Amino acid sequence: MQVRPADLAGSWYPANASDCLRTIEAFSKENRPCPSSAKEAVGGIVPHAGWVFSGKIACNVIQCLRRDPAPDTCVVFGRHLRPGSGNYLMKEGMWSTPLGDLEIDKELAEALDAEFAFTVETATRYGQDNTIELQLPFVKHFFPNARLLPIGVPPRKESLKIGERVAALCREMGRTAVILGSTDLTHYGMNYGYMPKGVGAEAVDWVKNENDKSVVDLMVRMDPDGVIRDALNRQNACCAGAAATAIVASKGLGAAKGEKILYASSYDVRPDSSFVGYAGIIFY
Repeated sequence: MQVRPADLAGSWYPANASDCLRTIEAFSKENRPCPSSAKEAVGGIVPHAGWVFSGKIACNVIQCLRRDPAPDTCVVFGRHLRPGSGNYLMKEGMWSTPLGDLEIDKELAEALDAEFAFTVETATRYGQDNTIELQLPFVKHFFPNARLLPIGVPPRKESLKIGERVAALCREMGRTAVILGSTDLTHYGMNYGYMPKGVGAEAVDWVKNENDKSVVDLMVRMDPDGVIRDALNRQNACCAGAAATAIVASKGLGAAKGEKILYASSYDVRPDSSFVGYAGIIFY
């Protein structure tokens, strides 16, 4: 079985097993306790920057999705896509992490591919993308026996149908699944060509308390159409399609509420005129 490499290991997160495990354990010790509602959680929103910036948030969300019985499959929606982009799917093989390989859920992927148009990626033919890869060591650590379904979806209403079918197929196939939607929030500053509030404290406050809050509130309310619309209008989520589709899939698996468990920005780690926001949300 062919194995897709962990391209970003050693740069965005640790490359070897011991360092990776040590970092995850440190994140876990620093994290807030999971809310009582997490016992019923089936999905969540995670960020995908380098672990030094947002790894603690992603780790917190994913560890809060642990349950008994352990999930058979982890579905990760991601990729930086525009409304006119296509859908992406890896149908078979393995994806490497420093903690061991994750096997693709071939049966679920093939069923989905039969219903929708996808650009099918393989272990050797794919577009490098951090949105999904950054989650995989956490997935392998907290769900060691789970298979993986990585999907790229653009920010448009048609993507939501994929989320509906993912949930329905999981039910039909008897899969116990967890759902992740990978997105960062506002990319602010000269580095990103977006600075409507100039620079300084006013800009940081606006990103945190207005621009990011707007889309985070919609995610917590589990409003997928609103997430896509708000992100396109306010540039406050780089992978709105992934977040919105994860909301729909989580609803299909029984979630009725969302809860924000962490928010931060790269400014908190490294103050700069260019910075990015991150949120961790669970759906239950």
